[in-house]
Amino acid sequence: MRKILTAFLLAGSLVTGEPLPAPGAFAIGSMLFQSVLVAFASFLVWFWLLRHYPATRVSAFTFLTPVFGLVFGAVLLGEPVSARLIVALAGVAVGIWLVNRR
Repeated sequence: MRKILTAFLLAGSLVTGEPLPAPGAFAIGSMLFQSVLVAFASFLVWFWLLRHYPATRVSAFTFLTPVFGLVFGAVLLGEPVSARLIVALAGVAVGIWLVNRR
């Protein structure tokens, strides 16, 4: 269904005379970053962890995704970090600690 919609929208843009935008350096760099670092490297690390540690203990670290998102958003994009976000991150940390304690 998605392919049909994509073809329909592409045909519609050609009929109405809309120019197809050429991706700029920022868009290409963003796609390379997402493809190489985010997808490829993170899966390599994830499967290395699953090979060396029990899956039940490693699975708790999937909850670190919002933590990394917040840190990278603040560092790379300059997004504000509020007190509520700090409290939420502390909650995630406590949850991971509770899951992994003996």
